[in-house]
Formats: sequence, C-alpha cells, structure tokens
Amino acid sequence: MRVLATHELARELAIAFAVMVMYPGAGMVCAAERTDGLSHRLIVGYQGWFGCPNDFEANRNWQHWFLKGVRPEFLTVDILPSVRGLPPGDLCDTGLPREDGQGTIKLFSAQNPAVVSAHFSWMRDHGIDGAAAQRFIQPVSSDPVRKRRSDHVLTNVQAAAEASGRVFFIVYDVSGADPRTVTDDIRSDWRYLAETLRLTQSRAYLRDHGKPIIELWGFGLGDRPGTPESVAALIADLKSGAHGLTAATVIGGVPAHWRTLDGDAKADRAWSTVYRSYDVISPWAVGRFSDEADADQFVREVVQPDLVETRRLGLRYLPVVFPGFSWSNLMRNRNRPEQAVLNKIPRNCGRFLWRQISDLLKSHVDALYVAMFDEADEGTAIFPAETRADKLPAGTKMVYLNEDGCSLPDDWYLRVTGAAARFLHDSTVPPGRLDAVLQP
Repeated sequence: MRVLATHELARELAIAFAVMVMYPGAGMVCAAERTDGLSHRLIVGYQGWFGCPNDFEANRNWQHWFLKGVRPEFLTVDILPSVRGLPPGDLCDTGLPREDGQGTIKLFSAQNPAVVSAHFSWMRDHGIDGAAAQRFIQPVSSDPVRKRRSDHVLTNVQAAAEASGRVFFIVYDVSGADPRTVTDDIRSDWRYLAETLRLTQSRAYLRDHGKPIIELWGFGLGDRPGTPESVAALIADLKSGAHGLTAATVIGGVPAHWRTLDGDAKADRAWSTVYRSYDVISPWAVGRFSDEADADQFVREVVQPDLVETRRLGLRYLPVVFPGFSWSNLMRNRNRPEQAVLNKIPRNCGRFLWRQISDLLKSHVDALYVAMFDEADEGTAIFPAETRADKLPAGTKMVYLNEDGCSLPDDWYLRVTGAAARFLHDSTVPPGRLDAVLQP
C-alpha cells in the first residue's frame, strides 16, 4: 500500500472538507429530481426478490432467504440486513435465535410496499439517484405466480420512487431464459410493462434523450442464452420502437471483456457488432478483481481502453462497482462446496469499494452503477447490515460489517455510496483515501 506524503494527505482532506461544506447533508443532493438523462447519476441495482410467508397472495415460502425450511443450514444469504429502520409490523419473524440470545432474526419482503418505500427513502437520504429494478425474464415468461410477484414489486418500486423523488428503470436479466424465445419474451414483456402496467409513463421512470431507459443484462456472457443475430434485432427494435414497441435508450449489461472477446465473454466475433449497437455499455465487473491493487489494474487495463473505444464510437459508459463478494451459503445449498468460500472478496471496511469509485471518477466517467442495494445472496448488498457476529443467527456462518477489523455503523455502505454520488453530481475527483472523506 502506498503511504501518502503529508502534503498529499492535506490536499485530500482539503478536498473532502470543501465537499462537506458544499453538501452538509446527504439528503441535500437532489439530482434525482430531474428524470431525464443518465449523466451524473449514481444508480443502485435493486433485486427486489426477497419474500416471506403471507406477504402476497397465498405465498408460503421464504424467497431467497432460505432454500428449504427455516433452519440455519438452509440459509442462502451471506449478509444479514439490519432492520432497525423498519417498523416491527413490517417484518417477518423467522423464529431463529441470534447468537447472543437477544431475540430472534427478523427479515423483510419486497412484496411489502412499506419496505420498498423505506429502501427508497434511504436512497434519498444518502443522495443516491435511484434504482435499476431487476426483471428476470425466465420466471415472468413461464410462471404466472412469479410474474404477478414481479409485477407487484415493480409497482412498489414505482410508488416508492415517486414518493421519494428517486428514479428507476427496468433491467432484464436473461439468466436461465429459454434460448429459443428469450428475445421475443423480452419484446412481449416490455410491451406489457409499457402498455398495461404503464411503468414508463411514471414521472419517476428514468428517461434519456426523451426515451425511457431499458437495460438488457447477460447477453454474450458465459452460458447466458441469445444469439448475436437475435439480440442485434432486439436491440434495433427497442431503439427504434419497431413493431409497436415503446422506443427506448438501451443499456447493454455486457461481459467485462466485451471489447476483447475473451475471459467472461463469448468468443464469437459477431458479438462485437452487437455490443457496439447499444446506446450505453455497462460491463459487469463483480468478481473480476479481489482487492484494491487488482481494482487499480482492472481500471488501467480494462476500463480505460473501454473508455477510449466507447468515446471513439460515440457510446456512453456505465461502469459497475461492488463492495465485496461472498456466496458461501448459496453455494453450499446448491451442493457446490468448492465455491462455498466465506468472505471471498473482503470489503476491507469500505476501502475496496472506495478505491473502485475513486479510480473511475479519476478516469472521468460520468455515471456509476453500484451492485447491489439488496443482493444478500452474493454478499454485495449495500443496505444496512448487521455489524457483529453475535447478532447473526445462531449456528450460521455469514459476513458481518466489522469482519475485516473495523467498527462500522450498519448503514456504512449507504454512506460510502452517498459520498460517491456527491462527487459524481459535482463532477469532482474524490480523494483516493476513504478516511479523507468519511469516518465511521
């Protein structure tokens, strides 16, 4: 680790002080009050997939919290939300005792509009512009019950965004979708969201150059479905509004190595043209590096050449940052013990996330996507989380915020993300050291 000289640290502290003077409270940042344009936005991914019994219709399951029954060994998340900011009546009691014996573990459902409203209020309070709401095309195109649950979450997101002055847009995740029908399924569902649910007419729906934003995530990545020809046709239809579709600005959630067609990207050169047909390129960086030095290298060797290419082509660039990674419980329950590594990519008390943010803003990107607000399965969530091991369910192994030798508030990652948003809104290059900007 490079040690800053006294004059360098003084300069960074001076920058941080100036920013705090300009933005005395995170809630003072009001960039999301405008609903057109992706530039100078900090967007968080919003899964919205957590559920618990009796949350909507006749549901009896603990979606994404547990694989089978409510037992410690069936827990599928690696980070536990801190629910102190949610009313007790809006929580779901698992009955599982905490390690310290003080009460039981309470969780939440995104089917509850009050919960989603609280999430968006926290975004507002920390100056985060809004959320990219995930829509998994496989279940919504094949399972009416899961489709209705997804619809309900989206209406909750719309109401919460409108009430909090945040923005939102839809991300189609193609994981597990039928390769034969995936592009037609997206066309059909986009028509449904625009014409039946009328989401794109919401005053909170993010527009760019007058058109609603849509993201297609996963095409060309690993084992995800879709051929270059069918995906190219889908992008063209969405951009032009062909066949009765609502015309959109299209973001491509593409492999990190979209430009070089190696690593996580499919090797077929036909994908090269497909990627360059998007309006916005957003390479998936989660898990592509594991510490601050690797993050520096990734920006230097991957992101900066990406920026040269996208600027040459007149495309925009939406890089992805993440706080850390851990999916040991999910992999253990999926019988993949070799991948069940706890705290696989340590958060390092927020320094890992901040290094990515600082490097990218020094490279003059003008928008950021934070993965994710509520992704607890893979341990990338930035929502308030339990800070101590004794607050976790007895008999479990999970990541907690003080894991890496720090003492943090439960909303630390919202604070870090909000600080990034302030620099982004002001087009200011931040200090490289997190402690020059925030203290726990």
